[in-house]
Amino acid sequence: MNGSKPLDEVRFLTVAEVATVMRVSKMTVYRMVHSGALPAIRVGRSYRVPERAVQDYLRDAFVEAG
Repeated sequence: MNGSKPLDEVRFLTVAEVATVMRVSKMTVYRMVHSGALPAIRVGRSYRVPERAVQDYLRDAFVEAG
């Protein structure tokens, strides 16, 4: 995030929302969070992922075909 947005403007997604956006299972998202591939904060017993982190991950993971 690099402080690019004030904290009150950061939008957080639940693990289920991230899974829907990325078209993967919730378990895959949990693995990504625990491995450090996807940054998240813990709120009680659940995790929240900054929306920007999901966008950055998808952009960086994009592979050109051919």
